[in-house]
Amino acid sequence: MNLEALRGKLSYQGLLLGGSALLTSGALAMAAYITSADIEAAAAEDLKQSLAQVLPSQYDNDLLSDSVTLPGPGGEVTVYRGRRAGRVEAVVFQVAGPGYAGPIACIMGVDRDGRVLGVRVLRHKETPGLGDKIEPAKADWIHSFERRFLGDPPADQWAVKKDGGVFDQFTGATITPRGVVKAVKGGLEFFEHERGRLLDEVKS
Repeated sequence: MNLEALRGKLSYQGLLLGGSALLTSGALAMAAYITSADIEAAAAEDLKQSLAQVLPSQYDNDLLSDSVTLPGPGGEVTVYRGRRAGRVEAVVFQVAGPGYAGPIACIMGVDRDGRVLGVRVLRHKETPGLGDKIEPAKADWIHSFERRFLGDPPADQWAVKKDGGVFDQFTGATITPRGVVKAVKGGLEFFEHERGRLLDEVKS
């Protein structure tokens, strides 16, 4: 095969490879475009279900479109607000605490008086059969925060019993509930610090 023929063959193969890559990229981009709306709708529905678990009452506004983002101890916090007749009656936001196998992400609802309406764990990597008792399907422990506030218990008793607090720990898994208690307490402190803006009484 002479040099010119070889160059032509290599050029053809390069064009073929480039064309295939371009078609593949186009197909992936089209698939992403077509499915993006469905993915966003599914994510919104998941968020609505999470909000409903920690905000047991009904509100007359769309929580997903009524939010405010504020700086928190670990970065920006997006807070969704539930209103009745235009007045903010409750807020819900994510918090996180250190677990045995990694961060424990929770979502919590707080009424305008600073009382916990509900807490649910969104993500964790804790040991099955031990740390997973933070899930309501496995135990009632997560409900122990409901109706609590920073004065109930006093600030120094927002801890597991092993650390001098009032919340139960799990046999063989103290670190897990300790992390959740810390996360919820931090969430209440965030609420108190930002109360005016969260309740829409002070503009950002």
